[in-house]
Amino acid sequence: MKLAHYDPLPINKHADQLGSTYIPVDSTVYPLALRLYSMGYLDTSFIGMRPWTRRGLLHTLEQATPQIMADGNDEAISILAKLQAYVVQEATETGEGRGRLYGVDSVYARAMGIGGQSLRDGYHLGQTVVNDYGRPYEPGFNSQLGFSTVNEAGPFSLYVRGEYQHSPSAVGYSQALMAQLSAIDLVPYSGYNLNQATIPTGPIASVNTFQLQEATLSVHVLGHEVSGGKSDTWNGPGYGGAMGLSNNAQDIYSFRVNRVEPLHIPFLSAVTGPFRYDFIVGSLKGHTDPNSPWFHSETVSFAPTTNVRIGFARSVIWGGKGHEPITLHTFLRSFFSLSDLQNNYNEKFTALDPGARYSEFNFSWRLPYLRKYVTLYTDSIAHDDVTPPSAPRRAAYRPGVYITQFPKLPKLDFRVEASSTDTSTLRSIGGYFNYYETIQTQGYTNKGYLMGDWIGREAKGGQAWLTYHLSGNEWVQVEYLNKKTPKDFIPGGTTQNQLIVNVVKRFHHDLELNATVQYEGWKAPIYIPGNGLQKDTTATFQVTWFPKLMGGPAGIEGR
Repeated sequence: MKLAHYDPLPINKHADQLGSTYIPVDSTVYPLALRLYSMGYLDTSFIGMRPWTRRGLLHTLEQATPQIMADGNDEAISILAKLQAYVVQEATETGEGRGRLYGVDSVYARAMGIGGQSLRDGYHLGQTVVNDYGRPYEPGFNSQLGFSTVNEAGPFSLYVRGEYQHSPSAVGYSQALMAQLSAIDLVPYSGYNLNQATIPTGPIASVNTFQLQEATLSVHVLGHEVSGGKSDTWNGPGYGGAMGLSNNAQDIYSFRVNRVEPLHIPFLSAVTGPFRYDFIVGSLKGHTDPNSPWFHSETVSFAPTTNVRIGFARSVIWGGKGHEPITLHTFLRSFFSLSDLQNNYNEKFTALDPGARYSEFNFSWRLPYLRKYVTLYTDSIAHDDVTPPSAPRRAAYRPGVYITQFPKLPKLDFRVEASSTDTSTLRSIGGYFNYYETIQTQGYTNKGYLMGDWIGREAKGGQAWLTYHLSGNEWVQVEYLNKKTPKDFIPGGTTQNQLIVNVVKRFHHDLELNATVQYEGWKAPIYIPGNGLQKDTTATFQVTWFPKLMGGPAGIEGR
């Protein structure tokens, strides 16, 4: 077994003092990096902990470059060149620091048209558009016009991404359906609960607003980014979803301490390999029962070999108006609480409630003898258990396999993932387990969208992708998606099937076109009575311009 090894990076003494912004998890950087990792490279990366910082990616590429060039793999070399161009202005020269780096990182315009009735209720029936930061969408014409900025100086960094959002008005759910879903969730249907973010009750007004997608001010301290604001999180090795935290919902405002560079612990790392960890605490929005709870999450990942990544995480929703106050005392109680409350159930309804606790486990493995071709992985979450491996029948899972190349077809790759929150234990009946909690009845959501896997509560499904890479950062991809929710949760059950074609094309080095056509067929008798198949088609077209950032090492140009 080959232990993980990290050679000293070829950078000067200023490097560990320099701050760096995060790379958004919806960036095309990650599909490139994940493919390069699964081709047997990027040994210092942690694919189950995203986002990465710009400098973190730079250091990973510096470590991997000699091996990639020595192997002479044309696909890997092409990807390497595109990733290096993305972070080249983070480079430092011998005896000099990076200097200030600032400017507009991207400007984008996205138009999305939806023909037919769509779904926008991941907490119950399903979503037509997933992993999209909880952006509003309805049948008709939807659009976003946005920008992002990168600003780095010494240990400090500031990243801002904002956009104008438009979605049309819609009929929404009837009051009868609203009342029925509220009853399923055990949420009182009266007063301030007449309009819940988790239930799109009609009539739905059109949206025309400016939204900060991300806004993070950070300081770099000994390999950590200590930050406040809104930043992305994706905990898990999967491509189509993450059980713990993903970009399916809007980012929360939070305080964050993220170990962004691998940490070596003397003696211990000789066995476990290097570590990374991440801590987040902030408030959730869109909850009314109780109102305004808070959320904290702790993640740790380690690399016992160059081919294996293992990660653990714990997330807790606690407090809220009308339940218990948000104080340092209640935070510490939820942080250190590991015992099961089954034997003292009434405690949950008092100020002693530690909160809705979720534990996560994930791993990835580049297979022996096939480490350049096949990666196996899984992601899991459990409610009120120390970790999913300790209670496998109560856990939800997203396993997957990724094949990076085929014989005589080096530009073709294939990935498939399954997902299930319909656990085998009887406690999951009725949707009252994963992503749900007796006190925090609006569950694992922010502004109405699930923060974890789009598959939702008590559901099964999966995704498959076949991708042909036109170049290092261009591709044509076909995706199939399926989801089923049982009748014991949603009366009549629900079924979703989607066929998606995505094309990413670059012009020169600074203009990207990203076009998607999606056909969906779904059934939800509780919403549209009868057994007829409902159909909708979604076409999305996005143009992104990547201007050259200012500053950085003299004479070096980005992208």
